[in-house]
Amino acid sequence: MSTPLLAELPELSHLSRDDLQELLVDPVYFQAVFHSLNQVEALYRAQAELGNANETIAKNNLALQESLYQLRSETEEAFNEARDLEAKWKEVEKEQKEVYQRFTPQFLLMRLRHATTAQDDTSEARAIEFVQASSVEPTIAGMNSRNIDDFVREFRELRKVYHKRVIWGDRWAAGQVAWRDD
Repeated sequence: MSTPLLAELPELSHLSRDDLQELLVDPVYFQAVFHSLNQVEALYRAQAELGNANETIAKNNLALQESLYQLRSETEEAFNEARDLEAKWKEVEKEQKEVYQRFTPQFLLMRLRHATTAQDDTSEARAIEFVQASSVEPTIAGMNSRNIDDFVREFRELRKVYHKRVIWGDRWAAGQVAWRDD
């Protein structure tokens, strides 16, 4: 018998040469001897221990399965809610930007200029109405002094607003208007 074989498998040292040859020829005898070797038994024990450990881990995983499914469901709901809120946030942010756009200095200046022009047009239209009404009644004496007083009062108010707007526009153009963000 060779020494390296005995060094690796000392359990075979008690077998004769004929037994070793029989081992090579007879598969049943080989299996019986093979399974009786200490290394093979240790390997089977380690395999059984690993199997038991895997079974224990599998049982623990199964015990956690329901709570994990619940957690997955809650996470999905939270994710969907977050996605919906993010979409809503973008809409609100867009609306806010549109609202703030109406209060930017450039927009307010444009509104002031339009309002000034509209006020001038209104006062001029009122003056034209008065002149046309006067032309229907040829003399001022024929017009009611109350109508004249009402026209003068109304026209003065319209022009006063117009001139105030012009003054604010001029101040703005001169850089004398400062906008605070608070």
